[in-house]
Amino acid sequence: MPRSYDTFVIGAGAAGLAAAAELARAGRPALVLEARERIGGRIWSRREPGLPVPVELGAEFIHGRPPATFSLLHKAGSAAVAAPFVRWVVQDGTLHLRTTDVFGEVQHALRREVGALKRRDVPVETLLERMRRRGLSEKARVFARMRVQGYEAADPARASARAIAEDWTNEGAAGHFRPAGGYGTLLDSLAGELGRIGAELRLRAVVRAVRWKPGSVEVEGTSRGKRFCARAARAIIALPLGVLQLAPDAPGAVRFTPALKEKRKALAGLASGAVIKAALRFRTAFWEKLDGGRYRDATFFHSPQAAFPTFWTALPVRAPLLIAWAGGPNAARLSGAGSRTIMRHAVASLKTIFGKQLDIEAQLEAFHLHDWQRDPYARGAYSYVTVGGHGAREALAAPLKDTLFFAGEATDLEGEATTVAGALQSGTRAARQALGA
Repeated sequence: MPRSYDTFVIGAGAAGLAAAAELARAGRPALVLEARERIGGRIWSRREPGLPVPVELGAEFIHGRPPATFSLLHKAGSAAVAAPFVRWVVQDGTLHLRTTDVFGEVQHALRREVGALKRRDVPVETLLERMRRRGLSEKARVFARMRVQGYEAADPARASARAIAEDWTNEGAAGHFRPAGGYGTLLDSLAGELGRIGAELRLRAVVRAVRWKPGSVEVEGTSRGKRFCARAARAIIALPLGVLQLAPDAPGAVRFTPALKEKRKALAGLASGAVIKAALRFRTAFWEKLDGGRYRDATFFHSPQAAFPTFWTALPVRAPLLIAWAGGPNAARLSGAGSRTIMRHAVASLKTIFGKQLDIEAQLEAFHLHDWQRDPYARGAYSYVTVGGHGAREALAAPLKDTLFFAGEATDLEGEATTVAGALQSGTRAARQALGA
């Protein structure tokens, strides 16, 4: 490996690839170092023979119409497929079609709390109890807790009520989509662009140490099993939050010398949310024929008390595939349990939805999952703000000495944190900061 470069990009997830592309377009091609054998980071599209859709083990949806994602779709010659929202919820042991605007009730209650939360932040759990005393219905409170744990991947006992209130009260009905062909297709297109415009991508390049001073960065690690050391004038750090929060001697940690003491408060104000996402492939889409076909057009099934409270289908594409989703404390409890144990929990959760008499095991053909909490190069799913962490994203995104620049969904400053769009935006922003320096 040549010893000297203009810029390093550490991490080839969506943020790192977007940063490298922006640098290369400006005539400053970078060296991208990725520890895995693949690009994508927490995006991982798996192709399965006979399935009309990819199995997304990581990111799957596009929330709203973020320009960063839609621009990439256009460049890749792909499109966004609208994901319909037809939700069925288990209540008193029976499936009911959700028709009431429960989220609207939660938003209305939150708007009354925003001012007080700006003066004194509290955990979401505390806020939910306060809103209950002020008249929030039990149905709305159950929904809000499920959303914090599932959608936000957060622990209600740690998550910032101020951050949740500000995000949810500003949320509109912009729709949800999937990239046609999966997110993997988009990132393959972006990586292909790097090769055409001169950037260099190294897979299986594990960075162990970053020694830096103003105007100089030296990285050390292993590349395909061999030690390497290389230098550049600057570096874009596109590592997941969970990796940045590791102790220097932990497996998968990157040691910074000098340490990133300017980032300690920011890192303490954020948490890496826990998610267990499993894909269950069946012989047939059996739920489409149950009860006379009443669930044929269902996209989401919710069982609030189950280990996996949420399942979704591949609609509008019809496929014998259900995605099981657990976030927050539920996912933290399941993490590390092993594939067979997690599969049993997923099947048991499905039985709380469709009834214990249904032989789900006989229908099950394949089971896929990835435990992101145990992944040494991820250490969690996506970020959330903890109590008192207002401003943590901005502080984490701030460059150090015009030499280290920070990208990743946790550093997004344009309202798309936690999403692929946020990662893409942050990479472009960090690259422009580096170019300006």
